Amino acid sequence: MNSDHFYITTPIYYVNDKPHIGHAYTTILADVLARYHRSLNEPTFFLTGTDEHGQKVQRAAAERQVPPQQHCDETVLRFQELWKRLGITNDHFVRTTYDWHKNVVRQVLQDLYDRGEIYRAEYTGWYCVGDERFFTEKDLVDGKCPECGREVSEIIESNYFFRMSKYQDWLIEYIETHPDFIQPAFRANETLGFLRKPLGDLCISRPKSRLNWGIELPFDKDFVTYVWFDALLNYVSSVGYKQDGGAFAKWWPASCQLIGKDILTTHSVYWPTMLKAMGLPLPRTIFAHGWWLTGNTKMSKSLGNVVNPMEMVDKYGVDAFRYFLLAEMTLGNDANFTEDAFVARYNSDLANDLGNLLSRVLKMVLRSGGVIPAPGERQDDDRELLDAAAAAITGMEAAIRDMKIDQGLDAVLQSIRAGNRYLEKTAPWTLAKKGETARLNTVLHTAATAIYQAAVLLMPVMPEKMTELGQALGFDGGAFAALRIADLRQGGDVMTGRQVSDTTGLFPRIQVEAAAEPVKPAAGDKAAKAAKPAKAPEPAAPAPAVAEDGLISIDDFFRTQLRTAKVLAAEKVEKSDKLLKLQIDLGTEQRQIVAGIAQSYTAESLVGRTIVVVANLKPAKLRGIESQGMLLAAKTGNKLQLVTVDGDAEPGASVG
Repeated sequence: MNSDHFYITTPIYYVNDKPHIGHAYTTILADVLARYHRSLNEPTFFLTGTDEHGQKVQRAAAERQVPPQQHCDETVLRFQELWKRLGITNDHFVRTTYDWHKNVVRQVLQDLYDRGEIYRAEYTGWYCVGDERFFTEKDLVDGKCPECGREVSEIIESNYFFRMSKYQDWLIEYIETHPDFIQPAFRANETLGFLRKPLGDLCISRPKSRLNWGIELPFDKDFVTYVWFDALLNYVSSVGYKQDGGAFAKWWPASCQLIGKDILTTHSVYWPTMLKAMGLPLPRTIFAHGWWLTGNTKMSKSLGNVVNPMEMVDKYGVDAFRYFLLAEMTLGNDANFTEDAFVARYNSDLANDLGNLLSRVLKMVLRSGGVIPAPGERQDDDRELLDAAAAAITGMEAAIRDMKIDQGLDAVLQSIRAGNRYLEKTAPWTLAKKGETARLNTVLHTAATAIYQAAVLLMPVMPEKMTELGQALGFDGGAFAALRIADLRQGGDVMTGRQVSDTTGLFPRIQVEAAAEPVKPAAGDKAAKAAKPAKAPEPAAPAPAVAEDGLISIDDFFRTQLRTAKVLAAEKVEKSDKLLKLQIDLGTEQRQIVAGIAQSYTAESLVGRTIVVVANLKPAKLRGIESQGMLLAAKTGNKLQLVTVDGDAEPGASVG
């Protein structure tokens, strides 16, 4: 990351339909990262916006029987209104139909054309409208688009091409020598795998006879610009490229460009080669996050299983929604979204842990006069809690740098749980009954200090609720919202003498047995069964029936799904001698598993190996890291040996 500033971007979103949870997640993630970097006193610029050209937009406008610009002007409001509702603090919102952006695109095109980086040629290829991309016949999967699985059309036409192929060797070397450029590391391996095949030149135009909704080429009025070439340039046009040299020098290169894994190739191949041809430095990091799934299926409008973020917000509140998205997904991996999982995490983390700690402390302070007292001499229990609060600060700062926000939040929750244990151990209610006022004062001050520090750490994720919490602790709301992580490092007593107030319940527990109507999918009815009302978690499936002789039936055995998996990447888990974190390919999906094999295998020795995993285990967290399955290994004494298969086997093959 840049040390002197933090410039973060989201993809710009198509305005062919209303926003869904995928859009909301990326934008909330960017907002949280931007807020955290501001909290570290770093100059920060956060960019998001909409992609308003191309065939999908033209078709959506035609279906509504309105001009494309009118369609864009009306649809963009859905994004802007949702971002406002979600508390998004972007510094700029770009629309590719803005004149200043179109002027930058034309200047770049003309410059590249004049220098021979763009040329005209005949082209035959297979075109996917959904991805607005051409593919060669060998790229197709069962005759369909390799990215989205839609039907493709064969097109033969004259077009303009960017000489992307000339930068193939340079890009391979750059990725290999800049390990932070594409993150997580296994996504860099995916890009390198793509680059092992000959890289063709990029078609950067569309004839107006087929598509007229786009930026006209400055050197040929019969063509418009390919939507991706237009859209990618927003990242530089929005910070002053070819308009404001001072602003551009301040913010570029970008520190972190967030994308979904489905647009990895456009951002890790198209974008860097374009920048190289333009003579500009590359962004420090392109970070590809995973998908939100329903079961093992990606959320998709065509399947009717897309969660409408506005309905979740209306039902449970903005901050709870933001917290769930950030705490539930390990950045880079897929995650499942169910209402049951939302309710379970809300009740556990927010109602039981944080809400309960705050309520207990406020009630005790109110019974003792309503003012947080000055502390006396600290004892070991007090110092232990304050050490836990300090560890949360360090853990969150590390998580921000390492793009592991879920681990940072887990560190904060650990400090909150330590606060609840501290109250059980010190029993301030007993101290009050016994009249041990000096000790009671120290306990209440210590617990209130830990809550204050946790609230500042959680402010970027839950700004409304943490401001409310600060007010309950006696702070001015605006002043508390302005507190930063840097302020926590200054130390000092900020709690003594604060007049607290009761709260009706910061996070009232969701009564699962009486939950409201389910959040409905945003489109269609095909996933209605997946959107049941929140209810008590269902009991686990019964264990296989074991006879007295210790034998199980063949049916019981086949309930366990064993699959082959290829290890894409591996690394040691911090502060653990036994655990390794693996990224694996299961054929139809990629997962993360955590395995206790570090004393028998190095991370490097596992990459590329085919292993056997239990694929239908419920996800579990080890050291705060989600594991989505379990590998099989034989154990002799303390020695572990991986269970593998004879010869080559494709990832995802059934075992048994």
